[in-house]
Amino acid sequence: MGETGKQDRTAELRSGRTILQHLAVVMPDSRTHLIFWSLMAGGLTLDLYTKKLAFERLESHEVLPLVDGFVQFVRALNNGAAFGWFAGKSYMLSAVSLVALVAILVVFLFGGSRQRLVHVALGFFAAGVCGNMYDRMFNNGFVRDFIDVYYRGYHWHTFNIADALLCTGVGLLIISTVLTERPVQKRDRQRK
Repeated sequence: MGETGKQDRTAELRSGRTILQHLAVVMPDSRTHLIFWSLMAGGLTLDLYTKKLAFERLESHEVLPLVDGFVQFVRALNNGAAFGWFAGKSYMLSAVSLVALVAILVVFLFGGSRQRLVHVALGFFAAGVCGNMYDRMFNNGFVRDFIDVYYRGYHWHTFNIADALLCTGVGLLIISTVLTERPVQKRDRQRK
C-alpha cells in the first residue's frame, strides 16, 4: 500500500471515529434509558394487569361505578383503533402498531433529543402501543377496554390504560414543543 493509500485509510478511520463520536453524543445516556425503559415496562405492565383484572372480575354487562355520575368500569371489546376506526382490520392495525413502535424506538435512540419530557412522552407512547398491540395479537384482534367516562346520558368512548398513556404522550409532546418553540421565537424576534 502506497503513501496515498495509507493517508486515505487514515482519513477513513478518522471519519469512522467521527461518526462513532457523533453517535455517542446523540445516543441517550444511561439515565435517559432508565427513564424510557422503566416507563415503557411499567406502563405496559399496568395496562395488561388492569385489563386482566377488569375482564376477570366484571361480568359481561356488569357496571362498577368508580366516581358516581362520571367514571365507571365496564367490559368492552374494540376490534378497531381509537373511536372504533378501522374496525375489523386487526392485521393492518397490528402492522401499524409495529411500525409505530419501531419509529418510537428510532426517535428515542437516534433522535438526539436532550429533553426529559420528550423521553417520558416516548416511554408512554411505547407502553401504549405495546399494550394495545399485545391485545390485538393475542386476543383475537380485539383490544380490551374498561374505563367508561360519562356525564348523564353522554358516554365517551370506552378506553384502557394504554389509550390513556398514548394521549398523555401526545400531550407531553405538545407541551415540549411549546416550551422549546418559545426561546427560538424570542431569539428570532430579538434579531429583527
